[in-house]
Amino acid sequence: MKYLYYPGCSLRSTGRAYEESMLAVFRHMGIELSELEDWNCCGATSYVSIDETRAFTLAARNLSIAERENSKGGDAPLVVPCAACYLVLSKTQHYLNEYPEVHQKVCAALNAAGLKYRGTTAVRHPLDLLVNDIGIDRIASLVKVKLTGIRVASYYGCQIVRPFPGFDHPFYPTSMDRIVKALGAEPIDWDLKTRCCGGSLTGTMPSTGLRLNRIILREAKRKGADAIVTACPLCQFNLECYQDQISRKFKISVDVPPLFFTQLMGLAFGLPEKSLGLKRMFRKPKFMERTWKGGAVAHV
Repeated sequence: MKYLYYPGCSLRSTGRAYEESMLAVFRHMGIELSELEDWNCCGATSYVSIDETRAFTLAARNLSIAERENSKGGDAPLVVPCAACYLVLSKTQHYLNEYPEVHQKVCAALNAAGLKYRGTTAVRHPLDLLVNDIGIDRIASLVKVKLTGIRVASYYGCQIVRPFPGFDHPFYPTSMDRIVKALGAEPIDWDLKTRCCGGSLTGTMPSTGLRLNRIILREAKRKGADAIVTACPLCQFNLECYQDQISRKFKISVDVPPLFFTQLMGLAFGLPEKSLGLKRMFRKPKFMERTWKGGAVAHV
């Protein structure tokens, strides 16, 4: 199985562990990724508020390059792991297909750079690919270390499943939960799966950002989660790196380690920790100490 791959800026910086674990898991599963040649920043979610046309053009350049790659023979979807990148590229595709005026302006800019946009390459998230292309049965068959007894809070954030119709429910998605269950762990049932973590507010309005993160961490802990798994680099960063500040500010304990869902998959597949970017994490789950010591985690 072959897919085009758009890493985006965050997976080469603060979200490096996401890329490392995803690539390791995909290699193990036989999923072939071909990195998009000469990709550029998608503009994230802020650029569109500065200049809409340029923002869409910046993102559409990546879509055009993907289409050019597929014109050589193939119809490989473009896999986009970062939640913000996935939202921006999906939004750009939606607007270019639905709004002729936007389409005309952006295509004129792309043509000036020797590129064309036809809207022929699908934008896919890894969760979508894993659940709907690879399948839950295939994932379960690769488990070597069954994560029995581990309770996991699947946290999707606010950008993956909305506002545009996609591969999962916009308010109560289950794709990540299904993967967690296939790994032998227990996905907890909670209502904050898609609640916003505050995004960049932790840097611009700390009091608001910390409060929003506290709500998510406190509820995950109250539900008895051993870990939170997410698919968003910014969500993971916020939920991990501000826990000490949140504990001091609100005088509560919120010690719940946030992982990327691909790291949890890699642990269950028995892949080396080094290949999963776990050395980059500030908070490792306590259950990792039991993985090879005959505790709640069991070898298959």
